[in-house]
Formats: sequence, structure tokens, C-alpha cells
Amino acid sequence: MKRRTFLHHSLRLAPGLLAAAPAGAFGEASQVGMGHVRLGSADDPRPEALRRALWETARRTSIDAARDASEVRLSDPALFRHPLLVMHGEKSFAPWREEDRARLLRHLRFGGLLYIDAQRPDCGFVTSVERELDAIFGEALATAPKDHVLFKSFYLLDEVVGRTAADTAVRGLGLNDQRAMVLMTRCDVLGALERDRLGTWTYDCEPGGARQRELAIRFMVNVMMLATCLDYKADQVHIPFIMKKTRR
Repeated sequence: MKRRTFLHHSLRLAPGLLAAAPAGAFGEASQVGMGHVRLGSADDPRPEALRRALWETARRTSIDAARDASEVRLSDPALFRHPLLVMHGEKSFAPWREEDRARLLRHLRFGGLLYIDAQRPDCGFVTSVERELDAIFGEALATAPKDHVLFKSFYLLDEVVGRTAADTAVRGLGLNDQRAMVLMTRCDVLGALERDRLGTWTYDCEPGGARQRELAIRFMVNVMMLATCLDYKADQVHIPFIMKKTRR
């Protein structure tokens, strides 16, 4: 099965870069990270969650994940360095500038993925996000079908749960061709991953407890896999695993 990472997809535009130095020379720059999109000056409600998501991804998969997410703003040119952009919150935010909307759209059309996590379905953050996505794309979010590659990019999942299980659907844009540009959850997935510096989970996961938290972690690993492997085919993701099991 052919895989193509976000980095390789980008470097096709400049072939000479691949021959400039051996892979080991890239160092930390070759690691896969996340761009944490900050909106305004409000404090981050889940300051440790993305660090945990990256750590779990590195531990469970072959992805060389960065140690921590990088804080970016929509006006920051560094936006384009990250295959995965993450926004999360609960409160509403001010409308974006047109140039920022255009920059984000360009990033998503050239292979980026925006993952949005709301703390609950009926918060002001959801209303603001839907307003901005409508301004950029001119279409409403669609519900991801159960057979979408997101649910089997690494773990086999049926739905998404987070700190709560109030809304188990994943909504998004660009879902029909399996190359999602935007994904949105509304059950506080990152709240399930939030820990303090002593390693204690900050929030209980209700009603499913530890099992629900594990499923939230698995979902974030799937999001990371989807963001970094653009050429996954929905019916072939697990073929190497199945073939290996068959040979045993």
C-alpha cells in the first residue's frame, strides 16, 4: 500500500530538497507535530492535552511525534509547517480577518487538516466555528459516515467519545473523497486527555470512566494518523496487518 506523508507531499513541489541531505540531518524538524491555533488572549482550557496526544501517538505508532504542540495564530506563516492544526474551546470568539480565512483555506487545500474540539455541543465556541467555516467554505458540516477512514486509520472505532459521551458524531468537510480538511467533535475529547504535571487525570470521563478515556486517546491517535498519511484508502488501511496475521 502506498503511503505519502504530509512532508513528502509538500516536498514533491521541490524535488531537490529530498537529495540535499540524508534523512537523519532533519533532526527535530522532521518530527510530526501539531499547530495549536490560539484564538484571542484567553487562557488555554486544556494546556496539557495536546502534549499527551503526541506522547500517546509516539508510544503507540511508528510516527515520530514531537514532544509538544506549537502555538500558532492564523496570521502566522508557521501555520503551514503543521499537517495538523487543532482548535478547542467553549467560548465564542470574534470573526476572523479575510486574509486569515484565506490563509487557512490554502493550508487545508494543500493537504492540511483542521481538528476542532468543542467542550459541549451547545456552547458559543461551536456557533463561532460554524460561522467561520461557512464564511470560508460556504457549506455546512456533514456527519462522517461509519465507514470513513478516520475510524480505521489506526484503531477500529465506531464513534467518538471524550470527557462526555453527549455527542458521539464526528462532523467535517471534505469527507466524501476520504481526504478530510476539517473534523469537529463536540464531546471534549481533549478534556479526556488532560492531566496535571503530576500525572493525575484532571477530569472524570462520564459515564464510561477509564474505558471511555482510552477510546478518546485512540481517536486522537487516529486523527494524527489521518493527518500525516494522506493516501490511505478506506478499504486497504489494515491489509498489511491482516496479511501478517494470515501468514502466522
